[in-house]
Amino acid sequence: MSIQKNVAEEYIPVGREVKEPPNKNGFQMPHIYVILFIFSAIAAITTYFVPSGTYERIDGPEGRTTIDPDSYQTVESTPTSLMDFMLAFPKGLESAGTIVFFTFIIGGMFMVLRKTGIIENAVDALTRTFSNKSLAVVPVLMTVFAVVCSLIGTQELSLVYVPVILPLIIALGYDSITAVAIALCATTAGFTAGFLNPINTGLGQKLAGLPLYSGFGLRLAAFFVIIAIGSWYVIRYAKKIKNDPTLSLVYDDDQEKRDLYRDIHHTKRFKASKRQKAASIAALGFFGILVYGVLQHGWFMLEMAGLFIMMGIVVGLIAGLSASEICEGFNEGFKSVLLGAFIVGVARTVSVILEDAQIMDTIVYGLGNVVGDFPSMFSAIGMFGIQLAFNFLVPSGSGQALVTIPIMAPLAEIIGVTKQTAILAFQFGDGLGNILFPTSGYFMATLALAGVKWQTWVKFYLPLFGIWVGVAILFLILAQAIQWTGI
Repeated sequence: MSIQKNVAEEYIPVGREVKEPPNKNGFQMPHIYVILFIFSAIAAITTYFVPSGTYERIDGPEGRTTIDPDSYQTVESTPTSLMDFMLAFPKGLESAGTIVFFTFIIGGMFMVLRKTGIIENAVDALTRTFSNKSLAVVPVLMTVFAVVCSLIGTQELSLVYVPVILPLIIALGYDSITAVAIALCATTAGFTAGFLNPINTGLGQKLAGLPLYSGFGLRLAAFFVIIAIGSWYVIRYAKKIKNDPTLSLVYDDDQEKRDLYRDIHHTKRFKASKRQKAASIAALGFFGILVYGVLQHGWFMLEMAGLFIMMGIVVGLIAGLSASEICEGFNEGFKSVLLGAFIVGVARTVSVILEDAQIMDTIVYGLGNVVGDFPSMFSAIGMFGIQLAFNFLVPSGSGQALVTIPIMAPLAEIIGVTKQTAILAFQFGDGLGNILFPTSGYFMATLALAGVKWQTWVKFYLPLFGIWVGVAILFLILAQAIQWTGI
């Protein structure tokens, strides 16, 4: 797709699928659809070997439904039939409908903003400001994103951050991986440590009967260590790309983005029109409303999507776009994230299969028994491993807490682990896998918005994931050694 002459009409085809060149060793990573299909097939086969079972659902904190840990019972087996397997894919799309819809809307809204030209104006101004200290952008943005996520627990804000910072990061000489890493690694660091996170720490402690946000000190220490390591890792990669862009993991995929934004500050300075200035102010106002809604009213994807529709329309009209141009902007944005949005729904298929066959509760019951068999010294590490594995099936922080904490918290005391340590193991296991497993909807949607393939991201993230896992284990060993109660 060629770059248009009028910069206000240019856009980045962020969701376009680009063929990867064959690996020098002859191996090429399968398409993400193939990977997800294999996972779904394995889940379906599992339903023939794992007995069906259920826990009784009861009312939990804040009106949420949780489980009675003493109520597990086996039920009649309902393995996945061929028809069930066929229907699991559209059911997955239906189940993940909110995330799929949100992905389309945010892609469309940012395409409208690009058509107004205000993105180019902002990139030009910021690039000139940071041209001599561009690397400082990485730790500053990551720290801000991490703190915000640790306070409000919304990793999904990565979907907002990436389209905003992507043009700036490209213009400063980095790549799409750098932009995605700033958003995903930062929000994951904040969410995982969760020193004041209501989604994992707060809900988990309520379910375990612990004082709300107790153990703040150790969690804050974990936050500083995790974000420091994450920032170092991203800076290290960014410096390498700055020195030699051909080392980028997405060098070919980023070609059009580089053509559009890389040297924007070396060309003539953009002069915003009065309407563009007014549109920029309006856009900032909408982001202010977004922050207010999330913090004060608990807005999530549905409310944010509605706000972004209005934002695209209002900002577009103020900037001088016609109704037809705004509609076409949304359409182009929808097309750009189509692949990623569809992947989000397909990834949900695994959970749909396990839930329909009623073996999800059986898996939770079995994992609880496995932890009980660990030697006391390694029980906390075992809990972390179990929570990390379960995160593949239920990537939702609150969802995982409501299913696993009622079992893990009382089990912890029996095997010599404090409840506080059990919550910490849950936080680490829930957080670190959220930007690795393709079953995580918001994560796959974020990659789609930046045009980064899951396989490519895994190559980048795996080393950092390994380091963070090591840090998590060290903190759990410390907590176990001192019998940490945090009270």
